[in-house]
Amino acid sequence: MQFKDYTNFHQMLSETVDNYANASAYRWFDENATATCVTWQEFYDQAKSVSKSLIALGVERGDKINILSYTCYKWVLTDIADMSIGVGTVGIYQSNLAPDCEYIINHSDAVLVFAENQTQLDKLLKIKQDIPNIRKVILFNGEAAAKDDWVITYDQFLALGKEIADGAFQARTAQVTAKDTAGLVYTSGTTGVPKGVVLTHDNLTYTCQSVYQSGEFKDGEEMFVFLPLAHVFARTSCYTAIRTGNRTSFARSIDSLLEDFALATPHWFVSVPRVFEKIHTKIISGAEAKGGAAEKIFNWSCHIGSQVSRCKLAGQPIPFGLGLKYKLATKLVFSKIHKALGGNVKWCISGAAPLNPDIARFFHAAGLLILEGLGMTENTSFSNVNRPNQYDFGVVGAPGVGLYHKIGEDGEVLLSGRNVMKEYYKMPDETIETFTSDGWLKTGDIGEIDKNNVLKITDRKKDLIITAGGKNVAPSRIEGIMTTSKYISQVCVVGDKRKFLSAMVTLDQENIKTYARENQIAYETDTDLLAHLDIKAIIDLEIKNKNQELPSFETIKKVTIVPEFTIENSMMTPTFKLKKNIIFKNYKDDIETMYNG
Repeated sequence: MQFKDYTNFHQMLSETVDNYANASAYRWFDENATATCVTWQEFYDQAKSVSKSLIALGVERGDKINILSYTCYKWVLTDIADMSIGVGTVGIYQSNLAPDCEYIINHSDAVLVFAENQTQLDKLLKIKQDIPNIRKVILFNGEAAAKDDWVITYDQFLALGKEIADGAFQARTAQVTAKDTAGLVYTSGTTGVPKGVVLTHDNLTYTCQSVYQSGEFKDGEEMFVFLPLAHVFARTSCYTAIRTGNRTSFARSIDSLLEDFALATPHWFVSVPRVFEKIHTKIISGAEAKGGAAEKIFNWSCHIGSQVSRCKLAGQPIPFGLGLKYKLATKLVFSKIHKALGGNVKWCISGAAPLNPDIARFFHAAGLLILEGLGMTENTSFSNVNRPNQYDFGVVGAPGVGLYHKIGEDGEVLLSGRNVMKEYYKMPDETIETFTSDGWLKTGDIGEIDKNNVLKITDRKKDLIITAGGKNVAPSRIEGIMTTSKYISQVCVVGDKRKFLSAMVTLDQENIKTYARENQIAYETDTDLLAHLDIKAIIDLEIKNKNQELPSFETIKKVTIVPEFTIENSMMTPTFKLKKNIIFKNYKDDIETMYNG
């Protein structure tokens, strides 16, 4: 176990540039799927130009800037340029509404905002009078629809730094220390006001080294990023790719994800469970829609794949005959899944929320290894992960190299390491509350550690349901099982202090509409489907079937079908976590009806 004490992030970047100067560093695609690439040396030179423009605008060491944009090359370029001269980057989700943007901009004390396009600029123009500290808004793409000195294009911004000498840039990079703030990452606010997590240069460089030593990375490999870079999980993966020297390719949007996988052909990527769940549902429903011989071949292949998966998990050799069958199953079925993800994926990491083990087993049977891990904004998104050569499903693995975990007296998972945040920005009381008296970070997770030092998360401390009968119930596990139904999109379990469990359920629109069409169920709008008795009947049947996987006290007794939980209706965070307190409040009457109606 070896760690280098980097002076700052710029030093780690410079080391990679020296080692891989002419190798491709970043790649992105336009609407016609045409790729643009830059080498590590070109990236460094461009980052230096951005830093010089920041200096020209009077941005000082310790200042903060916001980036309001979806994931893209300019996001990373600007972020690295900020850190290089001691400026802290503060990302804002592109899905945030104007009032949410206002809060983060003002709370973070930002002096500049980089905005993706006119759509994001419009949000800022709505709140311009309420964000007085913002000197300029710089547009990543396009020009402002209306002339305003407050807004400049990215090219205009870059022109500002042309008169700044390289010596000024070098002087600034030399001032930055490992303890300096590299950025603020605001929590998703599932239970209250978002908190600004202060991450230092040492937090980032140490985390990158820990991830590097915990995984298997090789020169010439490709990383694919599609999660929002306002989320620390995505940023940490990009920072790790800088440490490994791997090229990063960017998705154009979530809507074009599968097409972009084919363009990027990545070797590894990180994701949240929601994406794996959607892909799994699409594969299963597609096989069932074909029916006949095609569905039988698919089911046979899954059966063979499951046998191979069990051999691999047990560390046993694959019998010759089974190996031959698996090759055939791969050719007929599994190769198509690999091709959909670009054809080169050797492993991927799932984090930010629990992944249903059955989904992980399905992909493993198909030859795609999902390594579940654990992280939170407060520890640079990394504490535990399964290893490519040591993994299981339903657990989040051993601690990353150089990191530590333990279980508190009340069952809470506690973490320690140089990846743990400095503080919550301007929130001293909240900072104190999130650490134990001896300095361990409280995760809010309930878990257990086995004899091999592998951690299993059983539930969130605040989410744990205690029924009227005194049973402790972990809703996340139940929700994960229910959402394996192709007709169910989201599930929010209800039942704290109640006699039994109920759930708010949303529909998988694509599959439920197919079902309606095949069963001559008439409807005019999507809302009509929510209340249709035949739709309720099929959902009740799905719940009944899934209940068979659960002990009686964990089964769902009643269901209410509701519209999709989305970021726009404030019932889901930008990282696809349900805001249960908002859901419970909005559907209070429906919940009471399930219990008293």
